[in-house]
Amino acid sequence: MSTPSSVLFPTDIFVSHGYAEHLVDLGEVTMNYAVTGPESAPALLLVPGQTESWWGYEQAMKRLEDRFRLYAVDLRGQGRSTRTPGRYTVDNIGNDLVRFIPAVIRSPTIVCGLSSGGVLSAWLSAYAPPGLVRAALLEDPPLFGAEHKTSCGHKHHESLVSLMFTAFSKYLGDQWSVGDWAGFVTAVKTTMPPMLAARPYDPASPPQMLKEYDPEWARACIEGTMFASCNHARMLAQVKTPVLLTHHFRGVEPQTGLFAGALSDEQAARVGIW
Repeated sequence: MSTPSSVLFPTDIFVSHGYAEHLVDLGEVTMNYAVTGPESAPALLLVPGQTESWWGYEQAMKRLEDRFRLYAVDLRGQGRSTRTPGRYTVDNIGNDLVRFIPAVIRSPTIVCGLSSGGVLSAWLSAYAPPGLVRAALLEDPPLFGAEHKTSCGHKHHESLVSLMFTAFSKYLGDQWSVGDWAGFVTAVKTTMPPMLAARPYDPASPPQMLKEYDPEWARACIEGTMFASCNHARMLAQVKTPVLLTHHFRGVEPQTGLFAGALSDEQAARVGIW
């Protein structure tokens, strides 16, 4: 039996938003989501990136709700959805969405995911049962770059984001068990490259999305367990739906030589092979 998220995370951190929130029991997790748009419109599932909750899509939902039936979700370990210590893998999270689609959407859906949500969109386009996914949008996903052993381009520990994830794990801890926010901000501002040190973190209080985030996600990424069971080349070779990949900011941080961004040009080109 899953542990209620309120046991692992305080419920008094949450704030209200412009759309009503709902909960669905998917077995191991209770998933939080928001829905809007005409029931007769095409279904569009919005999958946030790491550290983000469903409401990161709120402004986009306002622009799209007249044309789509929109479902924006909190993944396990984010937002109001269940925390699952020791169970953060892309396969587990992908299967949460496989259960969500027939349980809540009840029709074939287009999937749109940002960053790690884009990897999950690719996962669904490859591994979801036939008939669940119509098409997928992968918005700047860390394909290949999130892997510790990759067949293309930089590895996770060769990226700038690995420094931030390491700090999340060290100063915040699994389920915020450390909770040293002031120490985290000091470390960011004094020890990290300028690109990260310039982040406008308030030492007095974390941003709302981080309050809702289980930092064990970060540890699963830096230790390699998040994607250990999901080889990206093998996954992409199994894609069965139309896919649109978008590719945004990227480069090399001059002070460290670490990759900045999610996806390099080399990696984006490799995705295009499939």
